[in-house]
Amino acid sequence: MRTLFHLALSPQSRLVRLVLGEKRMEAHLRAEPIWDRREDFLAINPAGEVPVLVEDDGTTVAGAGPIAEYLEETCPEPALLQGDAAERAEIRRLVAWFDRKFDREVTDLLVGEKVLKRFLGIGEPSSEAIRAGHANIVIHLDYIGWLAERRTWLAGDRFSLADVAAAAHLSCVDYLGDVPWDRNAEAKDWYARVKSRPSFRPLLADHVSGLRPAKHYADLDF
Repeated sequence: MRTLFHLALSPQSRLVRLVLGEKRMEAHLRAEPIWDRREDFLAINPAGEVPVLVEDDGTTVAGAGPIAEYLEETCPEPALLQGDAAERAEIRRLVAWFDRKFDREVTDLLVGEKVLKRFLGIGEPSSEAIRAGHANIVIHLDYIGWLAERRTWLAGDRFSLADVAAAAHLSCVDYLGDVPWDRNAEAKDWYARVKSRPSFRPLLADHVSGLRPAKHYADLDF
């Protein structure tokens, strides 16, 4: 069976897990403590980052974006990067939005400060960074709501990799209880629809040692 090296609260890892779930592809999940810098892991990904997908034949793909496109090409149905050139460009734009902008302005400032710093042993969480993350997520949530109000899904009429990327990041922040869902009804409704998909159930069962999820985290009705 293929193996996915991952971390529970890594949004990039969660993106790949959701893609695998949508395509009904099985994978053995192996939690990789990247802070340990294991030689065996560095041998397959010198960057020392997750996610990394290793196929039965030894084929290795590193990084959420490359893995998602690899899975899209090797298992085309159901398509998550679909439509004409313009539609695919919009999906890729939104994936980049969440994996770069949202990650930098929200995920890293909340999950990174509250969780990863503890495991990496690089000091106490920065209250200033956490305040910035709380302020930034309001803006991003409003943007998600704006998209959801005008489209069936974030990138258009069909569920796509854009929804996967957004939900992967939001689910990590939601684990900590830091998403102000009452701020935007459209964003909350969109997330509830994603949260109800079978591919999302394994994420809702995640538990990080020493860190309990928010009470509503696994509740499909919040």
